[in-house]
Parts: sequence; C-alpha cells; structure tokens
Amino acid sequence: MMEMLLRQCSKEFLHFAACLQPCRLQHCGQGHGRPGRFLVSRLFQPANLWEDRELGVEGRQGELTCRSQRLMLRAGLIHPASPGCYYYLPHTLRAVEKLVRVIDQEMRAIGGQKLNMPSLCAADLWKRSERWDLMGKELFRLRDRHNGEYCLGPTHEEAVTELIASLGSLSYRQLPLLLYQITRKFRDEPKPRFGLLRCREFYMKDMYTFDVSEEAARQTYDTVCQAYCHLFERLGLSFVKVRADTGSIGGKLSHEFQLPADIGEDRLLICANCSFSANVETVQAGEADCPECRGKLTETKGIEVGHTFYLGTKYSSVFSASYNTPQNKPAVTEMGCFGLGVTRILAASIEVLSTEDSIRWPGLLAPYQVCILPPKKGSKEEEAAGLVEALYDGLGEAVPALRGEVLLDDRTQLTIGKRLKDASRLGYPYVIVAGRRILEDQPHFEVCCQNTGETVFLTREGVFDFLRNVQTV
Repeated sequence: MMEMLLRQCSKEFLHFAACLQPCRLQHCGQGHGRPGRFLVSRLFQPANLWEDRELGVEGRQGELTCRSQRLMLRAGLIHPASPGCYYYLPHTLRAVEKLVRVIDQEMRAIGGQKLNMPSLCAADLWKRSERWDLMGKELFRLRDRHNGEYCLGPTHEEAVTELIASLGSLSYRQLPLLLYQITRKFRDEPKPRFGLLRCREFYMKDMYTFDVSEEAARQTYDTVCQAYCHLFERLGLSFVKVRADTGSIGGKLSHEFQLPADIGEDRLLICANCSFSANVETVQAGEADCPECRGKLTETKGIEVGHTFYLGTKYSSVFSASYNTPQNKPAVTEMGCFGLGVTRILAASIEVLSTEDSIRWPGLLAPYQVCILPPKKGSKEEEAAGLVEALYDGLGEAVPALRGEVLLDDRTQLTIGKRLKDASRLGYPYVIVAGRRILEDQPHFEVCCQNTGETVFLTREGVFDFLRNVQTV
C-alpha cells in the first residue's frame, strides 16, 4: 500500500516538475508557450475556422452576395451584430490599424494634421448648411434628454468649418491648413449589403483643407489626389480615378477612386485612347464617345474607395471661416474635402485580390506576415521540432521588422495539410512548413509565398535572408 502511494506521489511530482519546464511546442496541449510567442491555439480568432457551420444572421446562402463578405465571415474575421454593423475581430482590427498607419504616413507627408471630432453632431450646424433636410433618412437622428436634436455624423464638413470659424481669423501664413481624422461614421443605409462594402457603421478617413484662393485650393486638391494615388500604389491595388458628381456634399469639382470589380455598384466609363474616365452619372445619357478625344468609351463596374471634392466657399461662407490677408483684411477661405473608406478599402482589396476559397491581402495589410507550421505530433519529423522553435525565436532578432508579425501554428494534433489549408484561407503572405526536408543533413524549410504561388526550400539562414525583403508598416 505504501509502495503504491509512493509511486503515485512520484508520478504526480514528475508531472508537476515537467510542467515547470519550458513547454515544447509539440506538447503544448493547451497552447501555452514562452512569453512573446504568438500561438494560433491562443488566438481568439480564429482557432477553428468555420466549415459547414451556420454563419449567423448573414449565413443564409442568398445573403452571401460577394466574395469578400463570404470569405471574411467564414474565416471568422468579422461577425454580424445587426444589419450593416459588425464586430471587427482581432485579425481584422490588426489589418485596419495597419491601413490607418499607411494613411497617416501619406497624409502627414503632404502636411496633414490629425485631429478628432465628435460623432454626435448638433442639428443646428446641419440646418445652417441646409443639409439637415437634404440628407433625408440617411442621417441617424436622435434627441437628448433636453429635447436637443443631433445626428451621428456621416461626414464632418459643418463641424470642422465651425471649429475653424470659432477660433477667429487665421493668418494667411497658416494656410494651406490640412486637417484630417480617422473615425467611425454612420449612415442609415436602406439596404446594407456586401459585408463591409456597404455598412451603416464604418471607418472613414476624412480630410478638410483651407486655402487662401481658388488657385491655391486647386493645387492642394491635386496634392491630396496624388497622395491617394501613391497610397493605392503602395497597397498594390489597381485603381482608376474618375470624374464624379458632387452629390449632397456639393462643390465645384469631384473625383472618385474606384477599384474595378464585377460586384461594384458604380458604373464607370473609360476611354482607351486617353486618360478620360468618369462615373456614368456625369456623362450625358447615350453618349458613347469620349468628349476629349472622341475615342470609344467602354463601361465597367467599380467599388468606390475614395472621394475628393473641391468645395470652394460653400461651407466657409455659411460659417464665416476666414483668414487675414497680407493687408490684414478678412477673407473667406477656400475649402476642399477628401474621403477614404478605410474598412471599405480593406474589404474591396480582399474582393479583388482573393481567390474563391482563400483571402489574399495587400502585403502591407496582412494581419500577420508569417505563419510557421511545426511537424505533426507523432510524425517522424517531430524530432526536429526544436529547429522550428529556433527559427521562430531567431526571426525577430534576424529580421527586426517582423517582430510581432510571426504566428506559430502549434496545433500539432492537426496534419500539416489541414493547417496549411487554414493558413491559405486566412491569407498569411508567407507560410513556412517543417516538412520532410527538415530531417536532411542540412535542414531545409518549405517557404510558400501565398500572394505569388511561389514555393522555395531554404535553410534557416536562407529563410532569414529571404524574409528581410518583406515590407511592414
């Protein structure tokens, strides 16, 4: 009896002692690992990708109307809360934050200054600009306990112009002034659809510019448009800048930045002979030839991801936003406004870059750049698991830009094939597999470049050298 008790105590002690040792990846049944490691088993989203499960309020087959919506729901990147409103789960939020950093870089490069304005906007401002009635049911309207009227801002022309006016006259030396924010916006869409492409609540970058003259304002307009072009080029997205209608925002000049896509809700006319392109709304009905070169116009569909306006004095004259001239006389500022649909860019990029089964991100926006797949538990390659740990731990030192960008899929109870499928569906740009060649005298890792379809076999140092070219933000 005593021997049995001692043996049991000995077993329990050995189990306790083993738990105190650094946890080997292949034995991390609960996903615990060394501090600083990003383990797939510990991620809130998605540890187990949806296969044939119900997709909730948007899961009925008829409602999955576009590729990005279907892929993001099934990968657990977003979760529907109510019509047109979503939870952005961790992978998605990481991608959004990266996009915000890229936008910040581009806006600051042209002198933009970031601020934040209230989402709750007083009705009085909108009534003064006469947009309270013009916007109609698109505004989310509410009253406070004092019966004051407000709306949830879909855009902030009134608010920013009132801010400038309240500060008194600016000096001409302070202009041009480029103010922008990246915030949640609200629009009461009658029929939200296409996932993040047409929502009631979304993230937008809106910039408002103030200049001394129409000539200066148009120069600023061109500068911001060029920054938008550079942004989309950095993201590797094929876009077209088209002449557009000014709509409810108003002004004298407007352009849209569109990503051509079959599910796009905008109809675009593009001339193959010159640079002319326009939203069909701005072209006379039945016009088939380009008004500039008489070339043939071809029609395509696009997803609007950016919109720019030269406003003139439409708002500044109403709110008395002025500046002092060199002669110390007050003059009304010339304005422009410039929007980027942040969450729409994210969804639209997935729409145009992805396959039917797998998400493909713009390289800079991928939630994680690298996913490493250790050998399956019980496989003969498992004996080389230490090499995988060394690769993971060494990457951050060898390639500092990848710190925080590398995931370790420690679900070693699953086959390599299953984990590789998951990694493909989530679109990590680089997947490193510890396969058969890990047991060679000179171990080699299989590196899959998912955005290009290329696969290479590299040594540990070769992997480091290869990944030093990865751009991050």
